[in-house]
Amino acid sequence: MAVRGIALATLLATVASCGLLGGKEQTPAADPNGQVEKPKITLGVLPILDVASVHVAKKKGYFAAEGLEVELKTIQGGAQAIPGLINKELDMTFGNWVSFFAAQSKDAAKAVDGLKLIADGYQAKPDMFLILAAGDSNIKSPQDLAGKTIAINTFKNIAELTAKATLEAANVDPKSVTFKEMPFPDMQAAVANKTVDAAFMVEPFITKAQRTAGQVKILDAASGPTDNIPIAGFATSGEFAKKNPKTVAAFQRAIAKGQADAVDRPTVEPLLVEYAKVDKETAALVHFGAFPTTLDATRLQRIPQLMQRYGLLDKEFDVKPMLIQPSGS
Repeated sequence: MAVRGIALATLLATVASCGLLGGKEQTPAADPNGQVEKPKITLGVLPILDVASVHVAKKKGYFAAEGLEVELKTIQGGAQAIPGLINKELDMTFGNWVSFFAAQSKDAAKAVDGLKLIADGYQAKPDMFLILAAGDSNIKSPQDLAGKTIAINTFKNIAELTAKATLEAANVDPKSVTFKEMPFPDMQAAVANKTVDAAFMVEPFITKAQRTAGQVKILDAASGPTDNIPIAGFATSGEFAKKNPKTVAAFQRAIAKGQADAVDRPTVEPLLVEYAKVDKETAALVHFGAFPTTLDATRLQRIPQLMQRYGLLDKEFDVKPMLIQPSGS
């Protein structure tokens, strides 16, 4: 099994260098001085550190400067966001790449001319994508997770994918693990009351569970074969993008500024207290991932390759046709 882990890491390193099928990236014809087509948009978000750039952009007036009023709607995960785009409850949404690519490969959003990716959002760094267990449980190592139940926020998403990859790299058969779906804010209690044996958490819930409940790290799901893995970003429907190119371009300019500022802890920490409902001490200790400011097809292509390996895609998939690059890119 150790050889399989090494092979997986090698696979990911090699496929990152190229796309598979080619395809033309789309660029909206936006006029920075023109009025946006839809000044008020609804954006799907989760109460997690990953969306700090959205809250920074709102707080600093970056959206307003682009003529946008952004209403935030809390979602459980990327899988939930996609129906929101299809039924037009959401104009744009944050979500994980796995859910977006899986839906696109199955033409799930065909009614709205497919999904389009408009901005990168979050990329993995150590200790911000962890499987935690209770401090007094008999789970002390990744190998102890075999045969156990692990909470994830939604099925067939980036959490399940990276969990399986890193479990396999640790010589644990991913098929021996049962995943149980639940919102991130509910996971700490579920581990404590033994509804699940462990939970796949993100920040700020990792730090909160460690500080207030003594829960411990069992596996870093953003390490080894998934080191620096792209996690999530922003999407809209093809229909919305075609009808509202200036709106999309305005959002891209604003969120790029938010992404650039989201690496600054003094800026983000007080916002985490507000939108993620954690205390100041927890906010000061969370582990930050990376906030990319560009959409990079080569970087994102790692995800469908890994998805194919674990049965979340049944065919080769090229990300390039989904990308709408900012004007001038």
